[in-house]
Amino acid sequence: MRQSKTVSRRQFLQGSAAAAGGLALAGVPANLAFGQGSDGFRVGLIGCGGRGTDAAKNCVEAAAQANIKLKIVALADAFGDRLKGAMAALNALGKERADLTDERCFTGLDAYQKLLATDVNLVILATPPGFRPIHFEAAIQAGKNVFMEKPVAVDFAGFHSVVATSELAAEKKLAVVSGTQRRHESRYLETMKRILDGAIGEIVSAQCYWNQGGLWVRKREPGWSDVQWQLRNWLYFTWLSGDHIVEQHVHNIDVINWAMGSIPTKVTSMGGRQYRTGPEYGHIYDHFCTEFEYASGCRTISMCRQIDGAQERVSERVAGTKGASDCAGTIWDYQNNVVWKYEGPNANPYVLEHVDLLKSILAGTPLNEGKRIAESTVCSIMARSSAYAGMAFNTDWALKKVQMDLMPKNLTMDSALPVAPVARPGQYKLEAGPDDRKDDKKDGKKDGKKGKNKA
Repeated sequence: MRQSKTVSRRQFLQGSAAAAGGLALAGVPANLAFGQGSDGFRVGLIGCGGRGTDAAKNCVEAAAQANIKLKIVALADAFGDRLKGAMAALNALGKERADLTDERCFTGLDAYQKLLATDVNLVILATPPGFRPIHFEAAIQAGKNVFMEKPVAVDFAGFHSVVATSELAAEKKLAVVSGTQRRHESRYLETMKRILDGAIGEIVSAQCYWNQGGLWVRKREPGWSDVQWQLRNWLYFTWLSGDHIVEQHVHNIDVINWAMGSIPTKVTSMGGRQYRTGPEYGHIYDHFCTEFEYASGCRTISMCRQIDGAQERVSERVAGTKGASDCAGTIWDYQNNVVWKYEGPNANPYVLEHVDLLKSILAGTPLNEGKRIAESTVCSIMARSSAYAGMAFNTDWALKKVQMDLMPKNLTMDSALPVAPVARPGQYKLEAGPDDRKDDKKDGKKDGKKGKNKA
């Protein structure tokens, strides 16, 4: 297995387009019908870490539950040891569900391109999130249905890319489902149906939390380049994870957006790095607190932290003019009486999201969750950016003006990539684009204020 040496963001996309062009068949829909005589779903996994391997297992279990023909047939990862681990774990499921050979397993930064050039018709994207926009665009260009883990971007450039690719997927009638399992979980679905039907009245406030202890960390080993170490320790670098508010807390933020029926119009955030201060923790924060304001005037308090020994809390809550709900199976009135409680089945949502994906393709009505998860992702990106910069800003300004692309240029496995300093509020700059600089000059403002919120 040969490892690629040099890949820039532009080369990522150019290479993918070339592969897609070679695979296109005139007049044949990319998500062709999976009839009795076909091989069914042939699945490729891009990103063979723990979550990727589990997502592939979830997909296999979903197919078994729904009596759908499906097999994992190709793998791609930057590292050979990760790939071999996934290969062994998935082949252990049996030949009917996984048939992985060295010829269909690829390593290196360009491994995803090689996988997309095979005959897979569904891909699972589970690399560190910084690569998600690149891999998503390549997969859709190549005519593949997609399941992609959340979040789907780490910066504003990635957000805009995912939205555009989601629109292309809709044009090509390709399915796109994201790993926001609460959107497929029965107790959330039934509760949210009642909230949106007015069971708690107009929503006037909300809270969401992902407060927990620390996660795994990989200390640097001799011989690892900067890039190799950061890829293996990806949680702790914004260009790869987006910080934990993006990588993890996006789940809870997505639930509040679901209840509100929109994304917030204004973001004010703070955070810091007090507990995880060693170099093995890169440059991310260990806690955030954010206020999201919606068009209705409703304000949400959002909290997340990863600090060992602190009290844990992972939940959502919305309060309306008639009552309140945890969004996950219970509705109360303001005398603390339970007025409704979900008591139905609650199957594994990590499996159900794949069931829904597969069934939608077979029904000819492919799901497309791309824009929705992109919007929740960018909410968490805005919250991180607000905390890093120490400034509040309007969503409209941020989405139109902030030009942030964190992907390193000319990335290679051997690149020198110094760790960026920890963001200091008041010093960290949100770089605005050229149009904003022109507006500043027209308004008679100093160029040094180009990143300042004018909203």
